Amino acid sequence: MIGLIAALASIPAFMLYQEVRKAQSEDPRVYWDDIAKLTTATRERGKSDGTVLFTGSSSIRMWSTLEQDMQPLVTVQHGFGGAKLADLEHYAEQLVNAFAPRAVVVFAGTNDLHPGNSKPPEILLDTYRRFVDRVRKDLPSVPIYYIGITPSPRRWEIWDLAQKTNRMIREYCDANAWLHYIETGPALLGSDGTPNPENYKFDGLHLSSEGYSIWTQIIQARLMNDLGVRSSPSML
Repeated sequence: MIGLIAALASIPAFMLYQEVRKAQSEDPRVYWDDIAKLTTATRERGKSDGTVLFTGSSSIRMWSTLEQDMQPLVTVQHGFGGAKLADLEHYAEQLVNAFAPRAVVVFAGTNDLHPGNSKPPEILLDTYRRFVDRVRKDLPSVPIYYIGITPSPRRWEIWDLAQKTNRMIREYCDANAWLHYIETGPALLGSDGTPNPENYKFDGLHLSSEGYSIWTQIIQARLMNDLGVRSSPSML
């Protein structure tokens, strides 16, 4: 019994190790099995038409209350831990196009920016453009929302670089039809202008329940307004 408990307790740590290992790889094929399992599970659930598809890194994957938080919008959750922008671009057809969503929400880029080892913002912008082009190939007018890279205690020293990336992607979105940018960074900061630790898990990187609550308030309101969805009486 003790051995079983120890084994179960090690599962999250092992999963985290696997995610970190894959995040360090520049070969998107390391995610082949993850993508296959993710898309198969979505098909088996039989999601209805008119869904809003969320894709990106572990902040999307770990959003356990996404379905409830976005109601009355119907969602598909296609996040995979360690994902970089190039990984999303590589798997765009499988993750997004195959499901013909009503709208797409993307959160990625944080795993491309590390203290001492970051991709230039210009490269990240170009990669996001390629992702958009892949989606547009099959879904020419689907709205695509990019959630700006968030400030986190663990990567605060490269926040200036993240802000430059956000600014460049925002300008790209502003200049193109059906592309949108969602800013959540300022709401995650404390009164001193640095990341509020209450909005993050113990690792100083991933959002806590408080952080997800902030995301929900901003993202759900934006999507419902843009997509013309009204709140149900139970939500008022």
